[in-house]
Amino acid sequence: MASLTSFESVSALVKKTKVKYRTSFGRCPSRTAGTLTLQLIKVFERTNSLRDVKVKMVKEKLKDKHFISDYKISYDPMRGFINFKFGCPEPLMKVQIYKKSGLESYEAILVESGELFDPTYEVLLRSENKLSKPLPFLALPVEEMDKKTQKDVADLVTAMDFKVRRNLSEIILNENKELTIIMSMKNRPSSIFLGKEEWNSKLIKLEKIVSYMSKKRKVPTIINLTNAKKVVVKFND
Repeated sequence: MASLTSFESVSALVKKTKVKYRTSFGRCPSRTAGTLTLQLIKVFERTNSLRDVKVKMVKEKLKDKHFISDYKISYDPMRGFINFKFGCPEPLMKVQIYKKSGLESYEAILVESGELFDPTYEVLLRSENKLSKPLPFLALPVEEMDKKTQKDVADLVTAMDFKVRRNLSEIILNENKELTIIMSMKNRPSSIFLGKEEWNSKLIKLEKIVSYMSKKRKVPTIINLTNAKKVVVKFND
């Protein structure tokens, strides 16, 4: 989770005038960020205390409820002006988390911090045209749903070269923690096996292969990188 930013102290002797405010939504959904702003303004108008605003944010977990990753709130007592600045993470993948039976699953959105957000986050962003491209899928068993694994996958996707990431269709992590990437190039699927470890170094090799194949206008069906010292590329006959 992103750390809370510090709040500027404000004198208790603030004039009882209507507080003016400005909000920077960044890439946050304006619907949720706007609702949060109004809640916080009401608290400040009632108490004239940024401390009370901070307490409300933390106690009621408003960051999580409104998809906020970081924020800054400052107040100018001379002008009676309060400024809100919100930040929200980039959505990376749609996550399908399944149980061993494979009969039950639920969905979430993996964001750049490695956190899982409610699918509503994607819906809100699309409704405001803040997300236009489709999100690739991530499938993993519920046993592997831990913060480290989520962060490792998020870091891997964030680090991907544009040529790889734009063709990314799905990432699968199985019960043995073996990672498989499915890419769609020229509407044809390619399966890339990365194995259990050294994902970042293998990603560099994958990027070089994809770049080379793009120049040759070839689409491999399988790229096996499970052995970091030996790369196997196969094509359809």
